[in-house]
Amino acid sequence: MIDPSVRAREVADKLALLRETLTQAGAGTLRLRGADWFAWVTAGGSNAVLHTTDTGVAEILVTPTEACVLTDQIEGERLRNEEVPEGFTFHIEPWAEPELRERFVSTAAVGLPVLSDRPVNGEQPLPPALRQRRLVLSASEQERYRVLGREAAEAMTDVLHRARPEWTEQQLAGAGAEALWRRGIHPALVLAAGERRLPLYRHATPSNEPIGNRAMLVFCARRHGLYANLTRFVSFGAGSAPDNQRTLIDLEATGLEAVKAGGSLSAVYHALAQAYHHADVEDAIREHHQGGITGYQAREIVATHSTATLLEEGMAFAFNPSFGGMKIEDTFLLGPNGLENLTFDPGWPALDVHGRKRPLWLEIQ
Repeated sequence: MIDPSVRAREVADKLALLRETLTQAGAGTLRLRGADWFAWVTAGGSNAVLHTTDTGVAEILVTPTEACVLTDQIEGERLRNEEVPEGFTFHIEPWAEPELRERFVSTAAVGLPVLSDRPVNGEQPLPPALRQRRLVLSASEQERYRVLGREAAEAMTDVLHRARPEWTEQQLAGAGAEALWRRGIHPALVLAAGERRLPLYRHATPSNEPIGNRAMLVFCARRHGLYANLTRFVSFGAGSAPDNQRTLIDLEATGLEAVKAGGSLSAVYHALAQAYHHADVEDAIREHHQGGITGYQAREIVATHSTATLLEEGMAFAFNPSFGGMKIEDTFLLGPNGLENLTFDPGWPALDVHGRKRPLWLEIQ
């Protein structure tokens, strides 16, 4: 439950920023369709019903004087009661007459341009400065993120301690999804791979094969619009974990050390590329992306050799270097004292690397 007074202040600050954007762009209104922007502007509300789409059943229209939820009669009352805080009006049209919404937006724009996160029909995209601003999380957003990260990590630990070699990958993924839902977290993505498929596929969607002697479980866990991303491994029997997991942890450490305010996302990528080279697995960086900035999308921006995005305190990151059927991933927040691991669980086996606890494989006897 989000404190209503904290939420009201956050919404007010965001609406002020959006209205400043309108003025600077000379636009009449600003239209937010995506589940990511809806959650951001409502300080944790959700317009999602079908979780496999990036837009939802409602949108937000911001003018110089009003912030309005655009939706239909199917959704209006539930959104008003359960998802949208005070400070928003509602325009609710019959579900069979969507043209009424377009007419309402056109009238609100008073002949001026319409800005949108998903522009169509002559609308203009949001300015890059606003997109960059969303990446820098406020104190209240950061606190919600800490709670989400901790609970997502606890769900992961719970499931993998119960896992057994005879479980299928689908059973493992199902147990992961159930553990997240039980904590009020949306399982936006749950990947599971067992012993045979681990070295074959980076994105192993769950199959009905038994997991065997080792398995990977991956979460992109969403609540209040924010994503906690983490990967863990379990193995069965003494000495069943890979001998070279320390190589991957050291490789990751090189990338994490490059995450500094005032630096660039591309600098992190280049640091990881050098680490792959020194680990003699240079080609592995081409086999999967390395992650990047996270927040209101599982990956807001993926790191590449040319992503010059400026890194700032208040940004969240989820990197996922990998090779040889191994991957390492947590969600971090960049603060004044460096990176804070939001998905750290003290109940999970870990190794101290440069003062940072990094996850080892869980070995079940």
